[in-house]
Amino acid sequence: EVQLVESGGGEVQAGGSLRLSCAASGFTFDDYAIGWFRQAPGKEREGVSCISVRDGRTYYADSVKGRFTISSDNAKNSVYLQMNSLKPEDTAVYYCAAELYGLVNCRAYEHDYWGQGTQVTVSS
Repeated sequence: EVQLVESGGGEVQAGGSLRLSCAASGFTFDDYAIGWFRQAPGKEREGVSCISVRDGRTYYADSVKGRFTISSDNAKNSVYLQMNSLKPEDTAVYYCAAELYGLVNCRAYEHDYWGQGTQVTVSS
């Protein structure tokens, strides 16, 4: 059974940091690109950051460049999103998703498997 389980969300003040984790199981981790997406109330789901597990290529949305860092630990089948200098506009439900042989374009519709999401709330 394919599973993507997110953790690490919570509430933080503006300027603070959070580290999200995505634990994957049930598929060949190396064959996938793993991405972080977010969806705020009334807004479309957007790609935040994605990484190719095999070669480490990454993508960042302009809105998070310089503040967020994505990384993977292949031994643990896990991907992380370190979020620094958080802003109230980063408030959203954050989802982890997997795309087979992904090109790291970070497009939601291209992803095959999704986690249940974790809430991130940044207060001003």
